[in-house]
Amino acid sequence: MSRTRIAQLNRRSAPLFAALGDPTRLQLVLRLSAGKEYSISQLGEGLALSRQGVTKHLRVLEQAGLIQSRWEGRENRYRYVPEAIAPAAAYLEQVEAHWDAALLRLQRFVESAL
Repeated sequence: MSRTRIAQLNRRSAPLFAALGDPTRLQLVLRLSAGKEYSISQLGEGLALSRQGVTKHLRVLEQAGLIQSRWEGRENRYRYVPEAIAPAAAYLEQVEAHWDAALLRLQRFVESAL
């Protein structure tokens, strides 16, 4: 993969990793990944956060493109956007490929020294 492509993956992945770098936000994404839409109240159930705290975390996830919201009546409904995780997955695949190659080189070096 070219350096330009890797740089693009880095730029697109960084906001996703930053948004997912919080345990509360990970928990919210896990709830939303069930494929249903949820209100703020439903998402906040069982969390030791105020409604405003939940809203703050949802805003970060939405800015990263991981979730979308829409108004339904008087409440905001949130849903997970599974395709948004693709840049982060591609980045992790690149990291995995680099480590696999490095480990293979190390294995060959050790085997040749024996």
